[in-house]
Amino acid sequence: MDTETATDTEMFDPGAGWRLHPQVALRPEPFGALLYHFGTRKLSFLKNTVIVDVVRSLGDHGSVRDALRAHGIDENAERPYVRALGTLADSHMIVPV
Repeated sequence: MDTETATDTEMFDPGAGWRLHPQVALRPEPFGALLYHFGTRKLSFLKNTVIVDVVRSLGDHGSVRDALRAHGIDENAERPYVRALGTLADSHMIVPV
């Protein structure tokens, strides 16, 4: 793993508030959703509807963990979701509140 990626990932705090970047469009798809960042022109895929619902609701919760709990994802099941959201943070699809 390169140092830059490790540093970026460490900056993602699931205990903090995050929201969809204002320049990101979320388009629902049968498999989940597409995210397109108009500023960076990056495209990301969300591969299930649960993560789509979590991403959509991030701004309504005080933290990522609060959003996960609101969608029925407990501490034992959160790891893949936190990892996916960390990747979205690294690509600036979601930003701190």
